Amino acid sequence: MLTTNNRLQHAEEALQKAKEKLNERYRLGYHIMAPANWINDPNGLVQFKGEYHVFYQHHPYDENWGPMHWGHAKSKDLVHWEHLPVALAPGDACDKDGCFSGSAVDNDGELTLIYTGHHYTDKEKDLFTQNQNIAVSRDGITFEKAGENPVIAEPPADSAHHFRDPKVWKHGDSWYMILGNATKDEVGRVILYRSADLRNWEYIGVLAQSEGTLGYMWECPDFFELDGKHVLLISPQGLEAEGDLYNNRFQTGYLIGEYDYETNKFSHGEFIEMDNGHDFYAVQTLKDDKGRRIAIGWMDMWESNMPTKEDGWCGALTLPRELTLDKSNKVLMNPVDELTLLRETEHKVCANQSISGNYLAKTNQDLIELKVEFDLTKTTAEAVGFKIRGLDQEETLLRYQIKDQKLVLDCTKHGKMEDGIRRTALEAGDRLSLRVFIDRSSIEIFANEGQATMTSRIYPQEERLGIELFAEDGDVQVSEFTYWSLKDIWK
Repeated sequence: MLTTNNRLQHAEEALQKAKEKLNERYRLGYHIMAPANWINDPNGLVQFKGEYHVFYQHHPYDENWGPMHWGHAKSKDLVHWEHLPVALAPGDACDKDGCFSGSAVDNDGELTLIYTGHHYTDKEKDLFTQNQNIAVSRDGITFEKAGENPVIAEPPADSAHHFRDPKVWKHGDSWYMILGNATKDEVGRVILYRSADLRNWEYIGVLAQSEGTLGYMWECPDFFELDGKHVLLISPQGLEAEGDLYNNRFQTGYLIGEYDYETNKFSHGEFIEMDNGHDFYAVQTLKDDKGRRIAIGWMDMWESNMPTKEDGWCGALTLPRELTLDKSNKVLMNPVDELTLLRETEHKVCANQSISGNYLAKTNQDLIELKVEFDLTKTTAEAVGFKIRGLDQEETLLRYQIKDQKLVLDCTKHGKMEDGIRRTALEAGDRLSLRVFIDRSSIEIFANEGQATMTSRIYPQEERLGIELFAEDGDVQVSEFTYWSLKDIWK
């Protein structure tokens, strides 16, 4: 049987070989990806010794999902990332078949990873057990699994075998851990533990649970205070689509309300979906030394078409987003301020002009940030928006339908034919403000300062023609149209 160090070394060697065979056509320019092969959920977002660390679910041996390792990247500024060696490899008694998702904390200068050990009892039938483990590091690079593992050996007696994705934080003198879980009759929920030392955990009870309409399992929970409210992020599995909502295979959203640590009572409102694009899941957050709550998600979706597998890699993470609350207690997501560091050449076009039909800004750049603002006070148009145009037939379309107040994202002509169109409600009022990040195979849209966000992968095959603004069946005043070419941090 290989030692932990040997398994980590083998993973690194496999990645180096895989990197040599990559097709670069869809490789992203400023998002976190693995050096090669598969990634999914972000894990262990943490600030440690002045640097941001992001871990992620990773299969270093294949471009498809497989035995989960923890990949690792770090940054001083949330923009310029560097790959670090694989942090965790499965195969020990505590994590025989996978080091599944989890979180990270700085425990007085010791970086501690808390993760789920996965164990198949019948792989063909996808039968398994799960437990919780920790691994520690002084340098933030090399991790040693604790001799006490598993620190939680099994779920509560009333629980199904789904028991994963620990999120740990400190409140007062105690550590708290929530876990994604399900009851024996397939009701999704989040359960809570408490510890004085990260090793010995006491089960406190259920933090929140579905009333039967929110899926059979709640994955990747996160719980934090935001502007005086408590927010529980969850990724429910098993929601049925309802009109424009829940159109992906699985969803990510939040419950918001009041929490009392003394009674473990969380009084909350309805589930709200966070992003209405095609590819957004398994969000995790950290609170940084500036007091910001920063979120990163997986920028792909289970059971969707993933053309990059043909190229020797699969999966990426979203840009870091700062979370805030608006006056109605809605959680808003906006790009962190540091992302302006990506900007290179600025192009101001078509500002304070009225357009009818369309206006094309020609550019073949494939890494772009775009800011557009439409003045809706006097528009006669039925819809406004923009297209990312290819040289021939390809395009990604974002349309705001003014009368019914809907933002519509159509990537079907950019490699997303089978994934359909996504729509979300947006009461834009007098102005529609769009901030958009376009990478080689992704688009992230932030409308009206985060009142709506839409995140999707795109797979263009044609060279880019440019960005085309449009007004349908009328005219509209364009207050601003600026775009920047962005740097490729991986080159």
